Amino acid sequence: MKALFIGGTGIISSAITKQLSESGCELYVLNRGRRNESLPANVKVIQADINDEAHVAALIEDLSFDVVADFIAFQPAQLERDYRLFAGKTKQFMFISSASAYQKPLSDYRVTESTPLANPYWEYSRNKIACEEYLIKQYREHQFPITIVRPSHTYDERSIPLGVHGRKGSWQVAKRMLENKPVIIHGDGTSLWTMTKNSDFAKGFIGLMGNIHAIGESVHITSDESVTWNQIYEAIADALGVKLRAVHVSSAFLAACSQEDYTGGLIGDKANSVVFDNAKLKRLVPDFVATTRFDQGIKQTVQHILAHPEYQVEDPEFDQWCDKVIHALDTAVAAVKG
Repeated sequence: MKALFIGGTGIISSAITKQLSESGCELYVLNRGRRNESLPANVKVIQADINDEAHVAALIEDLSFDVVADFIAFQPAQLERDYRLFAGKTKQFMFISSASAYQKPLSDYRVTESTPLANPYWEYSRNKIACEEYLIKQYREHQFPITIVRPSHTYDERSIPLGVHGRKGSWQVAKRMLENKPVIIHGDGTSLWTMTKNSDFAKGFIGLMGNIHAIGESVHITSDESVTWNQIYEAIADALGVKLRAVHVSSAFLAACSQEDYTGGLIGDKANSVVFDNAKLKRLVPDFVATTRFDQGIKQTVQHILAHPEYQVEDPEFDQWCDKVIHALDTAVAAVKG
């Protein structure tokens, strides 16, 4: 198989790239070269900015692919560019959308690919929906061979997956745990969520590559494991070897008092209970199974981060914001009690 990844070094794509490199796939990645030191030696790099369409067109003029996958498209205009570049040059075009595009609030907590797409809370999700609609139009009218993939919360060894964290990443929450400081969990922590290790996601994705039954289809790829946010944070604290001091805060309150988009990221996504039905993926990829339980995967992530200081990026502004939110709640309780 001959494949081209636009991106190739992110949380999701890095695991796919690694597994494909071990399978004999002729893999190209097209990116600006900022993190390519982690790429396997046998991956071929096309160093370019995908937004420089004329330059990219010249670089791939004599190339064609079995699969092209865009991991970094977020706007319909970017898919329009991809269509101009790759129509007639690939047997399958794979777009990484998002499971956050599914309707919010959900009419049924069980999510299948037929769950409607509608998210009034998050512009990111609405843009992904618009991207999907554009690609479906090209498939119907021009037979552009698309496959739409919807990840949910996928994590790797470089970042701890959380519900509430600052702009600079999730390390500050881990640091608060290590310092025995209280940690914010949105809602009451009992809503169901799904965490998927990127190596498990990669198995499903690779099974869809070159799969004739996946053409024209939309498929989500997630673990079958459901965990509450309380369990998620407890597992992280356990991996750090500390006791969790949880403070539960309404998602609406967090959205109202933060400069970050918690309306989108929480109310439009993580505050909802979701259980993904992966039956469609398993029909298309019969041997797919996510084998990494969250409490096991997060231990690998935490160990890796503790061993690599470059991933321990502090966020003092977020730390101060957490203290202010918790103080405000304590003050409110004291005022009500009189």
